[in-house]
Amino acid sequence: MNDHLEITLNGTKQSVQNDVMLLSHLKENGTEPPHLCYHESLGALETCDACIVKVNGEYVRSCSTTINEGDVVETVGDDIHEAQLIAMDRILGNHELYCTVCDFNNGNCEIHNTVKEMRISHQDTPHTGKDHEVQRNAFYRYDPDQCILCGRCVEACQDLQVNETLLIDWTLERPRVIWDNDTTIDESSCVNCGHCSTVCPCNAMMEVGMEGEAGFLTGMAEETFRPMVDITKDIETGYGSLMAVSDVEATMREERIKKTKTVCTYCGVGCSFDVWTKDREILKIEPQEEAPANGISTCVKGKFGWDFVNSEERLTKPLIREGDEFREAEWEEALYLIEKKFKENRREKGPDSLAFISSSKCTNEESYLMQKLARGVIGTNNIDNCSRYCQSPATMGLWRTVGYGGDSGGIGDIAQAELVISVGSNTAESHPVLATRVKRAQKLHGQKVIVADLRENELAGRADLFVRPAPGSDLVWLSAVTKYIIDQGWDDKAFLRDHVNDVDEYMASLDKYTLEYASDVTGMTKEELIEIATSIHEAKTTSILWAMGITQHGGGSDASTAISNLLLVTGNYMKPGAGAYPLRGHNNVQGASDFGSMPDRFPGYQFVTDDDVRARFEENWGAEIPTEPGLNNHEMVEAIHEGNLEMLYLKGEDMGIVDSNINYVQSAFEKLKFFVVQDIFFSKTCQYADVVLPASPSLEKDGTFVNTERRFQRLYKVMDPLGESKPDWQIIQEIANRMGAGWDYSHPGEIMDEAASLTPLFAGVSYDRLEGYDSLQWPVAEDGTDTPLLFEKEFPLPEGKARLWPVEWTKPLEFEDQYDLHVNNGRILEHFHEGNMTYKSEAITGKTPEVFLEVSPQLAAERKLEDGTKVRLTSPYGSVKVSCIVTDRVFGKQLYLPMNTAGEGAINHLTSSHSDKDTDTPAYKEVSVKMEVLEPKGKSPLPKTNHRYGNPQPQIGVNVEEKWARRDYIFPGDIVKARRGDK
Repeated sequence: MNDHLEITLNGTKQSVQNDVMLLSHLKENGTEPPHLCYHESLGALETCDACIVKVNGEYVRSCSTTINEGDVVETVGDDIHEAQLIAMDRILGNHELYCTVCDFNNGNCEIHNTVKEMRISHQDTPHTGKDHEVQRNAFYRYDPDQCILCGRCVEACQDLQVNETLLIDWTLERPRVIWDNDTTIDESSCVNCGHCSTVCPCNAMMEVGMEGEAGFLTGMAEETFRPMVDITKDIETGYGSLMAVSDVEATMREERIKKTKTVCTYCGVGCSFDVWTKDREILKIEPQEEAPANGISTCVKGKFGWDFVNSEERLTKPLIREGDEFREAEWEEALYLIEKKFKENRREKGPDSLAFISSSKCTNEESYLMQKLARGVIGTNNIDNCSRYCQSPATMGLWRTVGYGGDSGGIGDIAQAELVISVGSNTAESHPVLATRVKRAQKLHGQKVIVADLRENELAGRADLFVRPAPGSDLVWLSAVTKYIIDQGWDDKAFLRDHVNDVDEYMASLDKYTLEYASDVTGMTKEELIEIATSIHEAKTTSILWAMGITQHGGGSDASTAISNLLLVTGNYMKPGAGAYPLRGHNNVQGASDFGSMPDRFPGYQFVTDDDVRARFEENWGAEIPTEPGLNNHEMVEAIHEGNLEMLYLKGEDMGIVDSNINYVQSAFEKLKFFVVQDIFFSKTCQYADVVLPASPSLEKDGTFVNTERRFQRLYKVMDPLGESKPDWQIIQEIANRMGAGWDYSHPGEIMDEAASLTPLFAGVSYDRLEGYDSLQWPVAEDGTDTPLLFEKEFPLPEGKARLWPVEWTKPLEFEDQYDLHVNNGRILEHFHEGNMTYKSEAITGKTPEVFLEVSPQLAAERKLEDGTKVRLTSPYGSVKVSCIVTDRVFGKQLYLPMNTAGEGAINHLTSSHSDKDTDTPAYKEVSVKMEVLEPKGKSPLPKTNHRYGNPQPQIGVNVEEKWARRDYIFPGDIVKARRGDK
């Protein structure tokens, strides 16, 4: 097939790429016809008809027309313009133009711009209402009288987000958008991801934060608004003057509406978008097509979860403990106290009597400075971050086998895979935007999805195969599947020969992992194991996603290693659409480790024990750095109890509630001689501090994050720090300088330059190369060449080869018979972790106001439980009180307790200090409890307005064929042909 075709466009011969739709080619050629339903991220919807042109003498919609050799294309002509005007007239019959008093009049209203470009001065079809009230909730609203029925919102909901809530009811006399089976937004399955308002070309779907705020005349009451619209329409003699006035008003808005690019502060997907602000007021979040990780996608938190930035609960001044109380203090007093205490303890007990914990919420530059403060100023390697709680085992498994502890490719590779296997990951709730790519690939492109989990989460409900291995048994079934593949001769022998070491030793280690053994240990059937193996064998590319369901076990590193072993045996590295994807939980948990907040590694995972590496850092920093690794988070708690660690400086982590066995951790905090906590709110951990420092969230500073796909992205300061709070990097610098450091950074870009100069893994990273929506995936060479596909030619191990790594199954913790229920735990869609930020959003809290316990119908029948029953769960380590939700998401004696509370339902009252044997990551998932019913009846903790009570209506796209079949629809091209007497 030829790469190009020859066509004639408006009388001129052109060469056209043969896989491009006509509209795309016309846009590139500057002959773009009007269009309102087409969107680059959604494709051709064919609902608006405005993009009509002629091909070989026939009227066609250019958005859906493929180009063929020799086509004659016409985009200009009275008849073509007439057809386009007919389409636009129908659109204006559904949409009332009152641009000057419209909150959407910000220069990007596509109806306004199209009317102006087409020089439409009036309409033949008068606008009439659809006799239905405005739909709204706390996040967005839908005005049916402004809706042009383009279907973008439906396409985004059905086939991009794949939540499958929105439809257009074409059977109504006046069609309109509906939710589920024509219910309210709040009673539907809507997850408030915001896709609908993002793609709407006008003011029909709009964020409520924009209402009455964007325009100079848009905040008026309805009783004033309607008369003003009517008066304006009576005065205006045509749309020309209306467009001119509205353009002036839109230009005036630019002076007071600021649009700043940032990166989301929640999960590790790394969504980026523009923040619209008016002073400190956040009007809306607007994702852009060029955003590399998410495009136009968001979730409810990224789109609407920013109320915390202006919360009255923000820390705005330093606090100093006096007895059991805290008092506000000036920065000078707080910093002097820290300086005094740190110097005294270092002098009397040595630098290793101090420890430092960095944050997965803070920037790379701030993590770099935190570890530089510990190593280069204080003189200790006692530095860690919260990846110790979640992702360290996944990183260990990848270091062992392939040499780098990061995703093999990007989110696009996951979407491109023929087979996706999700293990121990609640992807749709923990990483919702990434999950949309899997759901879309499965729905539209036939991607096969296999899910292994204890709980039937959303992705499990959609999976082609869903299996429930026994808790903590994943290594066994993964190894059995690998053995079965080898026994069948399905292993990729050429890949193993050319790219992998230690093959024979590994294969010998698999002898015990027979199908029989795996079935006995895991509870999975042999047929399920064989189906998984066969699916991998039949797929050209397999990507495996995993998260805390794998890593938070006593053998989490080994289970992660088993995943990588399976991928190596089947040749699923070194090619697009394949590989290992440990999904990072926090926005910058990858970056926190990348930039050296670890006890044994400098930035770029360079060992502190490497003399050459250490010498390079010592020369640059002008300091002597200790040669031995320091303490990790887990070891710090033990050292406090043993009296060997006396002072702790922690920033941006609520360790007092998120660490395992929190009764033990909190008692350690009480033993500290001096404790500094740096945060944006007075967290549970702050209660144990001696000094609390007010930090600034991501919207109040510049910096970079690294997302789950190893992608560096810049965030820009949206607004000034609130009160006397400061960006973390400035606070760290002030403390370091009081300790004699002499740092003089004036901008985070300077910190990045220093880090890059010392770190081969991201030597070419700079702020100039990350301008706007530009991004880089490490490794990044000095010339700026990055590595979207991690292993292209070789692995960063001896001989350039990966290595298979034999592993043994570590049995989960065993409990006495009285602890007869297993507690699974993890995230939920609406809140992030314990909810320190998301509970500050009244709208999000309204959807999920408190923590709840999922119990199975079987257990509910046995124990007489119902929605609202309050129970006490008790483990050997503590107890919680929580209200039940009965759901078939869990089965039998499995429970699910989300982590979204710091109160009496907090999961870590139940967890132990038992941890992964290789990384000390707590075994959060190995928890068994007994249950006591406290209150048999009570109010359900989950309101009926939560999306899980909705009734999704899956379909492909907007069902435009139903529109075309309506008796009142005639294709505009046919009308023109009839008027002109064409046959």
